[in-house]
Amino acid sequence: MLTEIPPQKDLVLVGGGHSHVLVMKKLAMSAPSGLRVTLISPAAFTPYSGMLPGLLAGHYSFEETHIDLMRFCQWAGIRFLVDTVDSLDPDARKLHCRARGTVSYDMLSIDIGSSPELDSVPGAREFSIPVKPVAGLWDRWESLSQQDDLAQRRIAIVGGGAGSVEIALAIAHRLGSKQPDLALYCGGEEVLAGYSKGARRVVEEQLCKLGVALHCGHRVSRVTESQLQFESSGSADDHSADYHSADYDSLIWCTGAAAAPWIRASGLPVDERGFMRVEDTLQSTGYDNVFGAGDIATQHRHPRPKAGVYAVRQGPVLAENLQAFHAGERLREHKPQSEFLSMLALGPQRAVAQRNGLSVSGAWVWRWKDRIDRKFMARFSDFEPREMGGATVSTSSDGEQKAQAPCGGCGAKVSGDALHAVLDELRAMYPELLPDADSLDDATPVHSDGPLLQSLDALRGLVDDPWRMGRIAAQHALSDLYAVGAQPHSALALVTLPFAAPSLLHRDLFMVLKGALSVFHEVGCALNGGHSMQGSELQLGFAVNGVLAPGDSLLPKRGAQPGDALLLTKSLGAGALFAAHMQGRADGRHVDDALHAMEQGNGVAAKIARDFQAHAVTDVTGFALAGHLLEMLDDTLAAAIELEKLKAMAGALDAMAAGVFSTLHEPNRQAVSARWTPPENLPLAAELLFDPQTSGGLLLALAPDKATKACEALHARGVEAALIGTLRSVEPGAPAISLS
Repeated sequence: MLTEIPPQKDLVLVGGGHSHVLVMKKLAMSAPSGLRVTLISPAAFTPYSGMLPGLLAGHYSFEETHIDLMRFCQWAGIRFLVDTVDSLDPDARKLHCRARGTVSYDMLSIDIGSSPELDSVPGAREFSIPVKPVAGLWDRWESLSQQDDLAQRRIAIVGGGAGSVEIALAIAHRLGSKQPDLALYCGGEEVLAGYSKGARRVVEEQLCKLGVALHCGHRVSRVTESQLQFESSGSADDHSADYHSADYDSLIWCTGAAAAPWIRASGLPVDERGFMRVEDTLQSTGYDNVFGAGDIATQHRHPRPKAGVYAVRQGPVLAENLQAFHAGERLREHKPQSEFLSMLALGPQRAVAQRNGLSVSGAWVWRWKDRIDRKFMARFSDFEPREMGGATVSTSSDGEQKAQAPCGGCGAKVSGDALHAVLDELRAMYPELLPDADSLDDATPVHSDGPLLQSLDALRGLVDDPWRMGRIAAQHALSDLYAVGAQPHSALALVTLPFAAPSLLHRDLFMVLKGALSVFHEVGCALNGGHSMQGSELQLGFAVNGVLAPGDSLLPKRGAQPGDALLLTKSLGAGALFAAHMQGRADGRHVDDALHAMEQGNGVAAKIARDFQAHAVTDVTGFALAGHLLEMLDDTLAAAIELEKLKAMAGALDAMAAGVFSTLHEPNRQAVSARWTPPENLPLAAELLFDPQTSGGLLLALAPDKATKACEALHARGVEAALIGTLRSVEPGAPAISLS
């Protein structure tokens, strides 16, 4: 008998750095049994630092220089939490994240890189553009490079290492004839300290050729909104008009590496600069279940400069040691190389390479570097087919079962100890939303001054992020109340968690309910109780109760009138986009944006519907826009839809164009056939009419003299909305929808 081993331990990877992406690739292929792997990173894409200069110079696209972590983790079977870690308690084995709060672990690995040193110079953090995080630099650079007065601007770059030189040359090349006054300020007496004279000469000549003014011996002591102030008067061969200060319009900061402050604050052993101290096994010197790699870690027996090449070399060793630690086996030691091949991009498609004091340069060096970089990136975009799911074990020869099959019935419930512990933790955070422990009965009275409106909705997991799914499921359930104009009152939860060890079930239940409570807290909705159990996948739903405010009546689903304008909030396309995500074919940024939209509720839209006397309201969810629209219309009304007014989620139409649709797409098309037969050769945008939505928007029928103002009111409140069509009278039996 073969039985899947449920996860027993949590390995949490913090940061999508070079070492960790190699670790994830290895873990995906080896699938160590009983180990659940989670990645926490602040963005869906992570940059490859070696190609950043080429991105700025215009040689590469954003996608060519970034790894899509959302897509990569989907392929690898790794849980991905888009969040930022801001503290760590290694004794309690808990991380704290900016959005979701606590994340617990059994094993931890940290690969978050480093950032430029900003706090040692007053004003640097406030007024400069730091080179890291790369996402921030790229966004600011894209905005800056499109300014009309760019040629008149003064751009200053502070730093004297390889990174600052490459950025200066990339910017100079990219801007070409629009080049502004571009200057590089280096605190040392020469640029590229530690490089050979030959390499420095090539770089200095290229800086001069591309019009970048190099100022060595200019150590910045203070930064103001428009000026750099220096410690000294500059070097003897520097003929600047003013040695003590320099004016600028835009400032890029690319100085020495600094560690995230929470590393030192956590109590982990650190070196004199605040970087993790790790052994040659890449374990923390103070906590053997905490590992570190890349710039954030210092191998105290073999310290090396902060450079991406070391992180890449650490990756395979880190992967092997994480698996060995989980299995209770001996760990391997890693001795970093003392010399490495360094390649610097020179702006155009030329580069200089150095190793062991020897250097070469030219276009062929760029092609060499380009091949190396593209080969590395291909490992995280060209995925081999792999079987999903956990490891299995068999019954031994003596009949002893090594892993028992999960029970059904009430034997599948989450244990009482775990449930009560989770509720106690959450009750301390949301005392007004959860009943007292002493008042927990098998059934809960619901008190209300008026009639209660009830609804029930449930979801399968879209992504392997319990906290985010808790938020989405809560908003999805509340949407039915908003559609009738009710205010949320209370809820019951039904949660199915994937099979796992008790400690992992505790963590998952906490994250699911905390996510939901973060939504309920915003609207004052109590969580009166519920039921939790184990199953093959994450499923969660809520029975929600709502009440009408005094004097309010229900917003009707029927009641639309001829001439009404149709107003739709939120974009369409979730079904196709997440079908593509399940197949590893969706852009991670598009998935993250869609999840963020799903986390937004319809409360504001419901208020606007009431304020502007909507004649009919419904929410657009699984039966898609066409299905829910027909629910609003009796047989004397038809809708004229303007396809160009339908807003699609980024990536949704691309998925449809590639032939990727939700499994509910075709049934939704067939479901409307009694009242409307779509014409053949529909435009692609028309497919949005049949695409099922999760936590979708509201569809309003409004008098034409109020529709535009209602749309403007929604925009003013930050709600996406568009007028998508009108209603007209028809004879019974006439087509209920027309397209234009």
